Amino acid sequence: MKIYPILALLLAATPLAQAQGPAKFTLKGTLAKVEGPAVVYLVRGGVQQGTKFDSAVVRNGTFEVRGTTAAPTRARLLLVRNGNKRRLYTFQADNTTFYLEKGTTVFTSADSLVHATVSGSPLSAQYRALAALQASTATRRQALWAEYGAASEEQRKSPVFQQQHDARLAAIKADAAQVVKAYIKANSNSLVSLDALMDLGGPVPQYAEIAPLFEQLGPAAKATPDGVAFAATLQGLKRVAIGAQAPEFTLFSPEGKPVSLASFRGKYVLVDFWAYWCGPCRRENPNVVKVYDEYKGRNFEILGVTLDTNQEKWLKAIKDDGLTWPQLADLKKGDKNEAVTSYSVRAVPQNFLVDPDGKIVATNLRGAELKAAVARFIP
Repeated sequence: MKIYPILALLLAATPLAQAQGPAKFTLKGTLAKVEGPAVVYLVRGGVQQGTKFDSAVVRNGTFEVRGTTAAPTRARLLLVRNGNKRRLYTFQADNTTFYLEKGTTVFTSADSLVHATVSGSPLSAQYRALAALQASTATRRQALWAEYGAASEEQRKSPVFQQQHDARLAAIKADAAQVVKAYIKANSNSLVSLDALMDLGGPVPQYAEIAPLFEQLGPAAKATPDGVAFAATLQGLKRVAIGAQAPEFTLFSPEGKPVSLASFRGKYVLVDFWAYWCGPCRRENPNVVKVYDEYKGRNFEILGVTLDTNQEKWLKAIKDDGLTWPQLADLKKGDKNEAVTSYSVRAVPQNFLVDPDGKIVATNLRGAELKAAVARFIP
């Protein structure tokens, strides 16, 4: 933790936001042992801007990319050799993450981008300092997933194996979260802190955990396009946080009959968002089936809400997975249906446990957590 005061001094010497209007940048690289044909791709863009690509050919072990950026942003450089663009979209791609900002940033390596040193970018220096703090948990996470990948299919289907894996992963995530939280607290005016916070939140941020950390950020970070977008996301999540009144909605049964959440008032209702094409949803369905079989008829109901637009595949998934509780959809709107919008659903699976008075009492329940939560409210 002693590195934080050093980072704070570095931040104090660095303008957090550039002047309004496009700022010119230059990326220069020396990859001494890289011979052609090879191309470097610059990949950038955030929540609002979309993904943009620029490229430069590596000649005599060097490359240069010039352009403009509206604001500092996290970006990646990827090296493609022999025209093999498919590796751009794999975890094996030779790449490095840095911050694209005004001025000249220099990349230096003997043989690859992944081993490159980066200079000339104050924000990139901050990012690498944070990455150094995260190295231990990153190594543990990689080892755990390597172990999972090496397991047999039979092992992966074992509930005990899966529970142990999930418990170890949760412990690693908790340790990683503490590193990020401490960094944000000590470096609230850093754009790197905003990105670290969004990473910590993941596709389904927990409002109670993330909102207080967002409030610690400085005004310049909040004013960036991603900062403004994330603030709007948090406002949406606030409306469906634990303790909030569950938004009402009306969707349609497989037979086309309108069904509303309000019609289940007086019961505990698990509003379960899923889709036939969602692998994690389908893997979680057996757990949901077990809970439903145990608690149905005991003032408990489940409402399955699909993001699907293909009725045939939706109905087949319902049958194949043995989902006997009410299933709802708006096949014309799909993932833009009334419930998805009202509940700020950004990824599936996702669920909300609503009490008899219509208040949200738990969210994002999986496996043993789902059974434990239902048992707590319905003894």
